[in-house]
Order: sequence, then structure tokens, then C-alpha cells
Amino acid sequence: MQTTRESILNILKEQGQATVDELSAELGLTTVTVRHHLDILRGDGLVADPVACRRKAPGRPKYVYTLADKASKLFPKGYAQLASLMLDEARSHLSADEVEQILRDIGERIADQAPSPGEGDFEDRLIAAVGFLDELGYMAHWEHDATGAYLLHIVNCPYEQVAREHHEVCAMDESMLTHLLGTPPRRISWAALGERECTYVIHPDSV
Repeated sequence: MQTTRESILNILKEQGQATVDELSAELGLTTVTVRHHLDILRGDGLVADPVACRRKAPGRPKYVYTLADKASKLFPKGYAQLASLMLDEARSHLSADEVEQILRDIGERIADQAPSPGEGDFEDRLIAAVGFLDELGYMAHWEHDATGAYLLHIVNCPYEQVAREHHEVCAMDESMLTHLLGTPPRRISWAALGERECTYVIHPDSV
């Protein structure tokens, strides 16, 4: 992202809101230039539409700009560290089987949020599952292998940083996929162990 637009986002993050004039003064840019960058950021869904703020003195209302919810992902987050600490704490109080069962239960709860796949065949169910996974950021796709089995590839694991340290997190994905597909898939490659992606194989006769 261009440095100017990054600066605008940082100012809005720090101050909560700002007018075009305030941004212009802080950045040392013309109001026309600032409006141009704000329009781009609004088009990207990172800045919310301006809201009129009534002036105490007579005159036109001022318009203030704030960050949109989507902009939150651009700023540093400590979710991975928090998740690791919580898992460490769970390990200190529970057995390995109990921790894994909790994660499997979470996987089922996530799968319960998916739209119903309807009454189609397994391939329809797989397509629906891939669409749901993509909404969660998994970047999934599927194909047939030489034997006619289904291969489900997951290129991006949203929990990869945590999973590399806590492999039991992957039980959550296994449970979620089993719930979505109606049959347990078998993992044949594992990103948490340093491989490029997670790949699962599903044999049609097991469905």
C-alpha cells in the first residue's frame, strides 16, 4: 500500500476520526490529494463513508472519516500468541486427550456455521465445503487423483503459526472437515510439519 494511504490509516487508528482538513494539515498535503486517497481507501473497504459532524458555529457541517472494520486486519495482532498461551495453560490442567477433544468439539461448532449442503451427491457437498473453507481463509480446492479418489488441498491454514507449535490444533480441522463432508478424510500432507500445504484424501466408497 502507498505510504500516504498507510499514514492516513495510522492517523485514523490513533485518533479515532479525522476530517479532510485535519489530515491535510498533518500530512502536509492538499485537501484534493487527501480526498483522492480517502476515495481509494473507501473503495477498498478500509475507510468508512464520512459522517457529518455539526459545527457549533454557523456554517457547513464538517465530515469526519473513520476506519472500516476491514482495516483492523492491517494492524498487528497477538492472536497467535494468545492462542498458544491458552493451549499451554490447557495442557497444564488437562490431559492430551481432553485438550484434543475440546479442539474437535470446536471444529464441529465451526462446521455447524456452514450453510446446509442440500440433498446433492458427495461432490456437491465437497464443493459447498470448499466454499465455506474459503470464507474462513483456508484457500481450499479439490481434484480427483489417478484412482478416482477426491483430494482436498488447503493452501492457507489460518492457524498455521499456532499449529506448528501445537499440532493438536489440527484435530479441530479434521473434525470440522469430517462434519462438513460426512466422512473422515485422511491427511497425506501436513503444513504444520513444514510441508507446502495440507492435503486430505477421501475415497468415494467410504462416503
